[in-house]
Amino acid sequence: MFGSVFYLTATEALQEEWDHDPSQSRRAPREYARGAIDACTDLVLDPVHHTWVRQHWGDDYLHRENVFFRAMLIQALTCRERLLRDGRHLELLRNQVESLAIDLDKSPHGLLHDYPGECYPVDVFAAVAWIRQADSVLGSDHREFADRALRGFTPPHADKLGLIPYSVDLPSGKPEESSRGIGMSYVLIYAPELYPQQAKDWYDMYVRHFWQDNWLASGFREFPKELPRKDWLMDPDSGPVMFGFSPSGCAFGVAAARVNGRFDQAWTLSAQVLAACWPTPDGRWLGAQILSAVSQGHAPYLGEMNLLFLFTRQPAPGAKIVTDGHLPLLVWIGFALTLGVGSALLIASVGRCRRWLRQAETARLLWEPTQFLIWLGLVGTSCVLLLAGKGAMSAIGLLLAQFVPWGRVTTS
Repeated sequence: MFGSVFYLTATEALQEEWDHDPSQSRRAPREYARGAIDACTDLVLDPVHHTWVRQHWGDDYLHRENVFFRAMLIQALTCRERLLRDGRHLELLRNQVESLAIDLDKSPHGLLHDYPGECYPVDVFAAVAWIRQADSVLGSDHREFADRALRGFTPPHADKLGLIPYSVDLPSGKPEESSRGIGMSYVLIYAPELYPQQAKDWYDMYVRHFWQDNWLASGFREFPKELPRKDWLMDPDSGPVMFGFSPSGCAFGVAAARVNGRFDQAWTLSAQVLAACWPTPDGRWLGAQILSAVSQGHAPYLGEMNLLFLFTRQPAPGAKIVTDGHLPLLVWIGFALTLGVGSALLIASVGRCRRWLRQAETARLLWEPTQFLIWLGLVGTSCVLLLAGKGAMSAIGLLLAQFVPWGRVTTS
């Protein structure tokens, strides 16, 4: 479900850019992605995919705490309406927006649980942002609600650094776990539009206590520099923390830096993310797919849809743009690996051709004319398919052609 929300949000951003400059694509994103938009919406609304929260909250799961899930519904339906403008799910969207806003407003601290006994203020923050975004399609106005909601993210509910804690105890409202990289990178994507001045203070404090540079990489830590023994660990939310760096915090940090105008940091982070994701010529991001398949076997495209969302975030209105940045050693290592693997394959192919040529005078092929016609047919079909826009089928034809000729016999 989260991947579907990422995809819808990213497609909406691509549509907004296309509206500004249609020359970027022959067809509008809402047109070429229509099937995927409908499929993502159907998945988000499918009761079968709601089982995991129904088990926690019962049949009233759409009107009882459950912040993260209800917020995802709001975001998905808001993006769909902005893209297609057909009013198909407006009543459900209105119901979720109004009920969640009322529940948060009535809560003692402006906070509610995601799961029974688990309150994550970062998810509440995103819910407030998405409720405000839904106003654009519902014609409602939740500005006063959003202003009051700030109480849930400031003292006494903030941590010792003045940042949003990762988890809070309810009903006391006291922070349980201090701010973390994955949480702060996430909320700072939405903070500039909700609370511009507060967002600037949060971002500056976040950089001061979480940003680090070492001989290998640059980026956000998962835990503040001041906390000991937090450089090497494994966490299901952050991923494998190495040298203190947070994989999730750095990935979401790309979007946070872009939205806050810090393109110096966004450029540095983006280069490292791309190096780790290993983009391939067909548009796939191999590293993201492998990690998604390993950790989320039921959602193999989650990583790619997440990155699509992160790289389509734009600076918030009024954000001061800071440029420059640098390429850490990690980027050059990734480039060297990509170039090295490709070079090794090329060298192996050249070596094979040289061996073939050395033995050309003493070798013959089985059914040589027939094999030549098969090879010619495969290459010709591949060219026709490529001209017809069938890139995948063309690649298959070209791949099969590499297995011809075969049955080579060397004679004395």
